[in-house]
Amino acid sequence: MALLMAFVVLITTMSFTVNMHYCGETLVETTVFQKAEGCGMEMQKPSTDNCAVTTKSCCADKKLTIEGQNELQHSVDKITFDQQVFIASFIYTYIKLFEGERITNTSFDAYKPPLVSRQIFKLDETYLI
Repeated sequence: MALLMAFVVLITTMSFTVNMHYCGETLVETTVFQKAEGCGMEMQKPSTDNCAVTTKSCCADKKLTIEGQNELQHSVDKITFDQQVFIASFIYTYIKLFEGERITNTSFDAYKPPLVSRQIFKLDETYLI
């Protein structure tokens, strides 16, 4: 359970970037955590000596940044009363889950009943004639 919670905290606080390189309308390369290298079709910087015509490159780079959570609750004093009641009841019931049944020792289990010297039910019988 602790490993699962640590993994959840790690995933929610981690930020990462996805870089994508398009040639025209086609996605050529996708990378995570590093810059996309490209397809080799990028235009070289043309010399602008006596040239007034510039052409637009057919390649494009897009960046998708996913920000993680930056604010974590570090102190316990911000827990509400309802949350405290829930935590206390959860811990109490979780501990009770693993407790065994209480075995009560009875004192008469070790002793045998006394022997019958007279059959009392025969002495108290009445017969109707």
